[in-house]
Amino acid sequence: MPKGSNTPVPTAALRVELGWRTGPGVPDADASALLLVAGKVRSDGDFVFYNQPAHASGAVRHEGKRTTGGQVTDTLLVDLARVEPAIQTVILAASADGGSFGQVPGLYIQVTDSAQGAVVARFDSTGATVETAFVLGEFYRRQGAWKFRAVGQGYGSGLEGLARDYGITVDEPQHPGQPAAGPAPAAGPLTPQPSAPVWPAAGTGTGRQVATPPTAPTPTLAATPVPPAAPTPPPVTPPYTAAPPPFTAAPPPTGRPAVGMPPPPATPPTRPVSLGKVTLTKAAPAVSLAKQGGTSGTLRVNLNWQVRKQFSGWGSKRGRAVALHADLDLDLCALYELADGRKGVVQALGNAFGSLHQPPYIHLDGDDRTGAVESGENLTVNLDHKQDFRRILVFVTIYEGARSFADLHATVTLQPQHGAPIDFSLDECTVPSTVCALALITNTGGDLLVQREARYLVPERGVSPQRTIDRVYGWGMNWTPGRK
Repeated sequence: MPKGSNTPVPTAALRVELGWRTGPGVPDADASALLLVAGKVRSDGDFVFYNQPAHASGAVRHEGKRTTGGQVTDTLLVDLARVEPAIQTVILAASADGGSFGQVPGLYIQVTDSAQGAVVARFDSTGATVETAFVLGEFYRRQGAWKFRAVGQGYGSGLEGLARDYGITVDEPQHPGQPAAGPAPAAGPLTPQPSAPVWPAAGTGTGRQVATPPTAPTPTLAATPVPPAAPTPPPVTPPYTAAPPPFTAAPPPTGRPAVGMPPPPATPPTRPVSLGKVTLTKAAPAVSLAKQGGTSGTLRVNLNWQVRKQFSGWGSKRGRAVALHADLDLDLCALYELADGRKGVVQALGNAFGSLHQPPYIHLDGDDRTGAVESGENLTVNLDHKQDFRRILVFVTIYEGARSFADLHATVTLQPQHGAPIDFSLDECTVPSTVCALALITNTGGDLLVQREARYLVPERGVSPQRTIDRVYGWGMNWTPGRK
């Protein structure tokens, strides 16, 4: 579509995709939507973006990013049939994070009918220079029907300026990588203190598992929760003796549950909208969830990945393109220790999907064995039970399709239901690692501290990835063979 043109769209559920090509020096971009009456929002609740991902009506939802083969997409779902009668216009915008749109190649917006899968509108934006925000398009009512207009209006004042123009009350912006306003914690970032000895690899003097990759198949393991006790080193070779579970967990789901956002707030927010995002780095590796507003509701932990290159081995023998994720299987997992000392694991192996509303208050939404699920893999933590947690270690293993995390670029995002998203990248692996500790969430007495680990481990010969990470962080679990 040329700029300024319009086209009819169905009054139905539509997928709005903001896309661009990534590469060195290309800033990130974020999609957002504003629901307008007479050119302005009715309240700050009419602004849908990464910090406020769902409209109260359920008509607009921010789905998040996906990277495939150098192409990045950020997606909004807009159900025009559910848009309130008072709403006349739904603005579809983009904002650049860490640069301007003159540095973002191939920027476009595309509208697809969710049910039919047909593209109903597309606008390719060109000629950007110093703009840091864009209104790319809009849905508007005309004689009882909906149309899409290609707008292409740029802003030099970023998402903040765009939001203010439409009547949003914006809180003071935060700098990337910095906590929200408030006093700094008294103590520095926590360093994991395992309750059992750290087991270094042979020939090393550190707790990292750096060793020669195994030449024989490594058993795939599931875990059985153990009652509170001083952890002891698990046996290195079978047989494994599993302790009886101290509680009965909810039965695992019978299939892959639908991936969706947490329930939208019942009422619009009453405080100014915060546009801040937090990026954890080596220099600033930890952040308080309470200071980000994450004191209740849910915490969604998302893992999304991009393949750097095609692999040899199983994928190439099948003649399939691993760059399309057909052969790559990453498993997002969590070790947990509850306040009463109970321990366990949430993972796809052994169908240990957990439960959100009873112990362990952590749930894995499914097993994305091919990378085909748009939102990657997700763990959800029930923050209404934060007092029941002592610590949670989120980690990821390569189940098959890649030899090491050095071949991948992954992004970890922790999204509190009420608070700023916390993210970091996994792109510094230089060892043949098949298991990576992502984040350690520790109860510090009424608050949860999130610490970036990004710790790549190499299992010793004959030792599984799960047991490797258990040893390094001193969980003291009893492991038994398990399957998906």
